[in-house]
Amino acid sequence: MGLELSCCAVSKSTDTHLTIETMRILALVPGGISEQILFFPTLEDLKLQYPNAFIDVLVEPRAKAAYRVCPHVHEVLFFDYQDRNGLADYLNLLGIIRDREYDIAITLEKRWSISLLLWLNGIPLTVGYETQPSWFISQPVPQKTEQYTVEMYHDLIKGLGINSPCPPLKIAVPKDDIAWAEGEQQRLFLDDSGYILIYGGASESYPVPQWSNIISRIQEKQPSLSIVLLQGAGDQAWVNPLLNSCSNLKVTKPGDLGKLSAMIAGANLMICTDSTPLQLGVAVGTYTVALFGKTDAKKRLPSNQDRYIVVQSPTYNLSDIQASKVLEKIWQA
Repeated sequence: MGLELSCCAVSKSTDTHLTIETMRILALVPGGISEQILFFPTLEDLKLQYPNAFIDVLVEPRAKAAYRVCPHVHEVLFFDYQDRNGLADYLNLLGIIRDREYDIAITLEKRWSISLLLWLNGIPLTVGYETQPSWFISQPVPQKTEQYTVEMYHDLIKGLGINSPCPPLKIAVPKDDIAWAEGEQQRLFLDDSGYILIYGGASESYPVPQWSNIISRIQEKQPSLSIVLLQGAGDQAWVNPLLNSCSNLKVTKPGDLGKLSAMIAGANLMICTDSTPLQLGVAVGTYTVALFGKTDAKKRLPSNQDRYIVVQSPTYNLSDIQASKVLEKIWQA
């Protein structure tokens, strides 16, 4: 973002692990903000392996905000993978990619049409998950879907001959956003006793009465600890009822992912559903109690980490998690 692209000679060895002074890499990453964040360690390792490379990402417009906290990307390009794209859309994308003359493409998208588009662009090396058949992908990689998603994504760069360990999930929060969060904490009178941050506004929601029960019990046991509700766009449906049912709650509305990250980093504890705030909590190392319904927690959280405590619904229905079980995990945290 903001780097000047200079013309440089590109040299390639015959080995799969390229030896390149300066090159251009394109990563095709469909999905929302959480999926982008889970891909950050792969981008970090690519930049570590090829420090002079320009790395671009092709993402859905809704995911653009993720790259405010990612320092490894040169340019963010847009393509709506979920839309009913016609020939004109694919031709436009073909031109965008061709203009930048990429040396490597790494794609999470498994549709043959996207692989064909990369092939038509003449990109020398394309890496993607193995399919039957793996048309138009020069280096297919087996997809191990049962592991932590970060590690599953990182497996792709084995197609480049890179076998380094997967880096931990990290982000880079802009200084201005850290300053904003410090001001927000002062505005909310979050003194030295600290605060618990709660987020329940994800698409798979946890019932408001259960949240109310949890909050009331925390306030009884830790009256000096402030409780802050995290409100994003469209989250009024769970924030407003909680404000009506529980006293002394505070609300924060960060305007972007950097400010959100800084508020999460300042919390003593976060309680949340499977969501973007959860992945940011992992990235900044905040103690987190995470509620999971239909999603398998082991795919969304790193293993062997005592900072992240999982409450998995026994029925894989989020609303079936009892408040008492969540409270048990909170006292454990």
